[in-house]
Amino acid sequence: MLSVIQNRRSIRAFLDKPVSQELVEKILLAGSLAPSSKNRQPWRFIAAAEKKKEELLAAMDRGLERERRSPLLPGSGDHLSGAENTRRIMAQAPVVILVMNPLGLPLDRNLTPEERVYEICNAQSLGAAMENISLAAESLGLGSLWICDTYFAYRELMEWAGGTGELFAALALGYPGEAPPSRPRKPLSEIVEWRGGSKAGVFR
Repeated sequence: MLSVIQNRRSIRAFLDKPVSQELVEKILLAGSLAPSSKNRQPWRFIAAAEKKKEELLAAMDRGLERERRSPLLPGSGDHLSGAENTRRIMAQAPVVILVMNPLGLPLDRNLTPEERVYEICNAQSLGAAMENISLAAESLGLGSLWICDTYFAYRELMEWAGGTGELFAALALGYPGEAPPSRPRKPLSEIVEWRGGSKAGVFR
């Protein structure tokens, strides 16, 4: 399993080759097996291909155009060009999966501390599901791209999704058309603080 984690890459170029529903089902099953806070399983998946994917992309286009005129994310305007490139990648991938949170609260809602914790816990669960999906795709010879640029078209994609929950993220899926190198990672010495265990030799 460690080799799958080490070999996984964010894929931004896909082959013009369809992905079978059987493979997509296996990948989404892996997502549904993720751990979740209080076993809430706060996920719903919308797998779009062919004409339905084109509808999704049209909603993304409307959102990007609206964001230029009336931004939902005014402080993130510098990233709009990156979102437009992400849209191009989504168009190339044979399958785009929207990950929805049926328990999510609206973005513009002022949260109480308890609601904020609730959202954080559900976000952890959804992140685990998406990581399972990414790793399952890698193990089956497929590539994926975890996408958060969908928030630039949040309202439009929510409307397209039709009431299945709050939009969490998207994932482009297909056979990889590139083999990018791994990105540099910080060494453990910079990100791990060891505490305790020295007497029993646990960390030796």
